[in-house]
Amino acid sequence: MNRALNEQIEDLIEAKASDFEISKAFKHHIGEYLTSLDAIFEQNQGKDFLVRHTKMYDTIITLMYKTILRRSFGNYLPMRSAIPIAFIALGSYGREQLCVHSDIDLMIVFEKIPGYNIDMLIEKVLYLAWDAGLKLGHRVHETNDIVASAQEDITIRTAMMEARYICGSSFTWHETSRQINILRHIDPKSYLLAKIDEAHTRRHKYPYSMQPNIKEGVGGMRDAQLLFWVAKTIYGVDTLKDLSGNLFSDEEYREYRISIELLYRVRSALHLIADKQQDQLRFDNMPQVAKMLAFKDEKRLVTKVLAALWRINNFSQIFVKKMLRPYIQDEVSITTIRHSRVSKNIYEIDGRLYASYNVPSSSINTLLDTLLSLEDKPWQFDPSFLRLFTYAHVKHPLTAKTLTQLRALFLRHYCYDFIELFYNAGILSELFVMFKKVEHLPQFDGYHHYPVDLHSIKCVAVLENIQDPFIKDLYNNLNDEDKLILRIVTFVHDSGKGRKQDHSEVGVKIVTPFAKKLKLSDNATQRAAILVRHHILMSNVAFREDIYAEKILYKFMANVKTTENLTLLYILTYADINGVGEGTYTSFGAKLLYKLYQNALEVAAQSNRIDDASKRLAKEKRLKNSQAYQTLPRLIQKKVLSVESNLFFFKHDPQEIVNIASRARNVADYNFAIENNKTLSIEIIRRVPLNLGYLLGKLTYLDVASMDIFTLYDDIKYFKIEFTQAAQEDTLEQIEIIIENSFNMENKITLTLPNIKPTEIELDCDHSKTFAQLSIHTSNQRGLLAYVVRMFDENNINIATAKIHTTKKRARDHFLIEKQHGMCNNAQNIISLLTQG
Repeated sequence: MNRALNEQIEDLIEAKASDFEISKAFKHHIGEYLTSLDAIFEQNQGKDFLVRHTKMYDTIITLMYKTILRRSFGNYLPMRSAIPIAFIALGSYGREQLCVHSDIDLMIVFEKIPGYNIDMLIEKVLYLAWDAGLKLGHRVHETNDIVASAQEDITIRTAMMEARYICGSSFTWHETSRQINILRHIDPKSYLLAKIDEAHTRRHKYPYSMQPNIKEGVGGMRDAQLLFWVAKTIYGVDTLKDLSGNLFSDEEYREYRISIELLYRVRSALHLIADKQQDQLRFDNMPQVAKMLAFKDEKRLVTKVLAALWRINNFSQIFVKKMLRPYIQDEVSITTIRHSRVSKNIYEIDGRLYASYNVPSSSINTLLDTLLSLEDKPWQFDPSFLRLFTYAHVKHPLTAKTLTQLRALFLRHYCYDFIELFYNAGILSELFVMFKKVEHLPQFDGYHHYPVDLHSIKCVAVLENIQDPFIKDLYNNLNDEDKLILRIVTFVHDSGKGRKQDHSEVGVKIVTPFAKKLKLSDNATQRAAILVRHHILMSNVAFREDIYAEKILYKFMANVKTTENLTLLYILTYADINGVGEGTYTSFGAKLLYKLYQNALEVAAQSNRIDDASKRLAKEKRLKNSQAYQTLPRLIQKKVLSVESNLFFFKHDPQEIVNIASRARNVADYNFAIENNKTLSIEIIRRVPLNLGYLLGKLTYLDVASMDIFTLYDDIKYFKIEFTQAAQEDTLEQIEIIIENSFNMENKITLTLPNIKPTEIELDCDHSKTFAQLSIHTSNQRGLLAYVVRMFDENNINIATAKIHTTKKRARDHFLIEKQHGMCNNAQNIISLLTQG
C-alpha cells in the first residue's frame, strides 16, 4: 500500500497537482489504513502492533517531507542530509509505542543556513500533515536552542530523552543527539527528584482500581516510563533491557516485560473499541476487550491486568529507588544511618525501614524475625526493604517456625503494615495459601471498590484504626484471644471467594485448619468458623430485615450463638463495610447496626427462644434442600420461610410443609379436609374468619386430643384439630355441614361453663415483645377448649399458635396470643373472664 501511495504521489507531482489533491491522497491512504487496524490487530498484538503502527506513520511523514522537497526543488533536489532539517519522534511515538488514537508527537529540528528557506519547508510539511488529518503534537527548535528550551519545562526535557530519528538530515540529527546528551548531564538530581514528585501526584490522582487507568494509574505505563527516564538519565541507555543482568536479573526483567506486553495489548484494544483515546479499562469495555484478547471472560482479563499492574509497580518502585540512591543519599547523614541500625544492613529512620541493596536474598523466617522485633506501632517500608521480601525464600509447606511467627504477627495490635508489605512484595499467597484463589480477583458486584485480596487487607487497616467511639471501646475491652480471633477472621473472611460454592461456607473450610495451624484453641477455632460463616449476616439483617421483629432477632442470635460472638461480629461488620471503600459506611448504616446489636443483646437473654430458633434454622435448611420445596414458586418459598411459628416447622416434615403451602396458595376463601381412620382429624385453611368457638362447641361430644393453629402468610391461617376417637361414619356428612356453618360468624352455641380456677391459669406477658403466652392446666372438662376459644373470639384476642394436650383427666393447653389493645394491662380481666370469677 505504501509503495502504491508513493507512486500515486509521484504521478500527482509530475502532473503538477494542487496541494489539496496531494493532501487528499494522503488522507485517503491514512483512512484506509485506519479501517484495516482491527484485522492487523488480530495478527499482531502487543509491542509488535505498536511498532508496526509507529512505522506506518514514519513512512507517511517521510513521504510527506519527500513530497514537499520534490515540489520545492523539482529536478534540482539536493542530498537530503544537506538540508539542515531533521524530523524526530518524541513521547510514545519516539518509544515506538504509538497507540491508535494517541497524538503523534513530532519535533522538527533545523539549523539556520542562508541558502535554504527553512521556515517555508517546515511550514509546508506541517500544513500537508494537518490537511491529511494527522493529529500532530509538534515542536520546532533550532539545534542550539534545544538545551535552553528543555530546561524551561520538565515535560519537554522528558520528551526529548525519548527522541528517535525519523528522516531528514543525519548531520542535524547527530547534533540534536549531542545536545540531548548534554541535557542529560545538567543537574540530573533536580530533574529526577522532580519526576518522582510528579509520579507521586499522578499515582494519587489515579489510585489502584478495578477499573484501572492503563496509562496513568498505579503500575501503569507511566510508571514503566519513569523507570526508563531514570535509567536513561543515569546510565544513558537506549532501552531498559540494556541493564538486564546488571541492575536486575534477566528473569526479573522477563516477568516485567510480560506485564508490559499485556498493557500494550489492552490499551490498543481499548482505543480500537472506543474509536478514540481511551486509557481506562471500564466495566462496559471489559467484555469486548476480553473477547478481542481471547480471554475466557472479563473477570479473567481484569485479574491478569491487575496482576500486571502489580508487577510493574513492584519492579519500578524497587529499581527506581536502586538507581536513585546516589542522588538522595546525602539527604540523610552517615551518622544518622549508623545510629538507626535495626540489624545488619537494615535501618530505621522516622518510622521507615530501609535496607542495603547489596543484601542477598534471605529466608522468610529471618525477615519475619526482623519485623517481630520492631515496636508494636505503624511502620512504613522503603522500596529497598520491600526488595528483601519480594525475593525472600519461602519454604512450602510452611515450617512450624513460620507458623509461630505468623501467629505472633496477629497478636500484635498493628499488623496491617506487615500484611500490606507481604502484598506489595507478592508473597501474600506464599504465606497465606488461601489467597491463591483470590489474588487480584475483581469483584463486579457494584459494591466493592477493590479486588478480594486488597479488600481483605483494607479491612485489617480499618480494624486497627476504628473511628466509631462505641465500637472502639468494645474492641479495646476484648481479651487477647478475642482480638486474635477477630484479626484472623477480618483478614481471611473473604478468602473463600473465586469458587462456585458460597464463599462463606468455603471460608469456614479455610479458616478452621488455618486457625488450628496457628494453635488457636478448639473453642476459638469454632468461634472463628461461626464468624466467617456469618460475616455478612449482620449487615444483611440490619439493612434488609425488620430489626425490631423478634423472629428476626432470635433467628439472628441462633446463628451467632453467644453475646461474645455478637460483639466480634459487630466489629467485624464495621471493618468489612469500611474496607469496601470510602463513603460506604454511613451514619444511617451505623445507626442500624448499633440498634441491631442492642436489640440482639436483649433477646440473647432468652436462651430457650434462641434454642428454638437454632432448631428452626436446621429445619429450614432441610426444607430448602428438599426437592418438593424447590418445585414451589420462589415467592411462595419466601412466604413459607416467613411463617412466624417455630412449632409449625417442628411439627411438620418438608413434604407436609410443601403440601400445606400448596393448598394455601390455591385457597379462595377456605378449604378443609377430614380424615377418620382410627381418630377424627380436621384440617382447615382459611382466608376468611372462622368461628372456631362454634365449631368446637358443636363437636363437644368428641374429646379434642390436640389442636394446632398457625398463621401462615397473607392472613391465611391453618387449623388442625385431632380428636381422641373416630367419629361415626354416618356423622361425617353432618361434621362437614358444621364446618361449613363455622364460617358464619353470627352462629352461636350454648356451652356449659367449665370450672377453671385462677391458680390454674398463667399469663406470661414477657414471653416476647409481640406475643404473650396463656397456659391453662386444669381438669379435663367437656367443652373446655370450645369455651376458651369462644371467650377469645368475643374479646378480640387473636390466637397465633395453640398447643393442646389433653388426657382423660387433665388438660394442658398453651396459647400464643398477640399483644394488642392493651391486653397485658388487663391481665387480671382475662383471667377473670375465663374463671367467671
